[in-house]
Amino acid sequence: MIKTLSELKGNKALSGLGRRSFLLHAGLASVGAVAVNAFRGSEIIGAVANGLAPANAARFGPLIPTETTNTHELLLALPDGFQYTAIGKTGKKMWDGNLTPPEHDGMWAFQVRNQLRLVRNHEVGHPIGKPGVAIGENPYDSLAGGGTTTLVIDPQTREIVRDFVSLSGTLVNCAGGLTPWNSWISCEETTLGTEQFKNAAGQDQGGFAKPHGYCFEVPAAADKPVQPVPLKAMGRFVHEALAVDPKTGVVYLTEDKESCGFYRFIPKKKRQLAAGGRLQILCVQDQPRFDTRMGQKIGASLPVRWVDIREPDPARADRDPIAVFKEGYESGAATFRRLEGCIHGNGKIFFTSTSGGEKKLGQVWEYIPDAKGDGSLTLLAEPTDPLVMNNPDTLCQTRQGNLLICEDNGASIHLQLLTQSGEITSVVKNVMKGYETREFAGVTFSPDGQTLFMNLQVPGVTFAIWGQWDQM
Repeated sequence: MIKTLSELKGNKALSGLGRRSFLLHAGLASVGAVAVNAFRGSEIIGAVANGLAPANAARFGPLIPTETTNTHELLLALPDGFQYTAIGKTGKKMWDGNLTPPEHDGMWAFQVRNQLRLVRNHEVGHPIGKPGVAIGENPYDSLAGGGTTTLVIDPQTREIVRDFVSLSGTLVNCAGGLTPWNSWISCEETTLGTEQFKNAAGQDQGGFAKPHGYCFEVPAAADKPVQPVPLKAMGRFVHEALAVDPKTGVVYLTEDKESCGFYRFIPKKKRQLAAGGRLQILCVQDQPRFDTRMGQKIGASLPVRWVDIREPDPARADRDPIAVFKEGYESGAATFRRLEGCIHGNGKIFFTSTSGGEKKLGQVWEYIPDAKGDGSLTLLAEPTDPLVMNNPDTLCQTRQGNLLICEDNGASIHLQLLTQSGEITSVVKNVMKGYETREFAGVTFSPDGQTLFMNLQVPGVTFAIWGQWDQM
């Protein structure tokens, strides 16, 4: 049973207490001197983890447990004046007759003609192929239960007008990314395939109708399940998220393993990912097999280069999920730990390492390409206290150029604001009774910037949150 606000008997300090602001550096030029959508990562030169001020004390005030406007459930704590609806819950019958799948994860908001649409991943996974689990028509693999749903949203009421399955028969659809041509790339976070075997624990694995570990494109305008086309040239590995540089068409991809790589895909033809291209992996210049997971300095710039992956779609990935990374590592690739969220902003790529860093609490990275096609890598943030930030995951950018970052783990789960001046502040807290430690995912703004959409992965619900986002 979900408690309502009235049942808390006026306890409005539930979420703000105990969280702390965190200054990563002092002395950065004023935010006004920084271009919109552009972090000045190279100027973030130190860390001060004193945590002296309560979260939100200076800017937004405490987070207040707030009921949804549509169902009157107490699910989130928000700054004063913010409101939200809860929509698209697991098990609810959709417009197409299917039940809403569980495990809501990566997501993006699109404008399609006069409609506001969300394309939402469902991270449904199972170790062996199972007949009858496909969530909709036209499945890629009828033995796989993941995919995407599309939600048409009324921008005034923030309620669903229409929802339906838009990608069926994929597996462990974790995150992904938007394209500049108004589509969503949904990524599979597994490489299980047709081969059936027992893992080290003696558990059965595989036995699917088709191999998995690919990216799939879903046009935001699609009104029914798309014809699934695995983008095999973009690699078969444990995909997490991706970001497309709209200027070059290059796609940057993250991989979620304890030892993993950061990749880019150079398509043969812009806007035609299925036409193939080259998959490459990042290396640090003159430091082969560089380990980013520990010992890194905030603000230090690392020059990088890229090397080709000769075999982006190895059959051995059925049993070996890091087969692609192993090839890259032999060529000198850098090692990361659990890369997850990935977005593009003003010519830069921001991505998160969920459990990187000395304390394994996470890292936030910035990659800036250069004219030669190489570029630089900079560590923007590495929390050392779980009360500051715990395991950053999916992320998006505010119109002011700051980052909103979902927490993946912890005794409590927050949406964090990382500003260009290096401050981390909690702006949303999960207070759903019985699910307080379940992760946020799929954070994205409506194209007009008025509504923030976000998922609570379990039990599976999408939030539409509105308020003074222009101040963030």
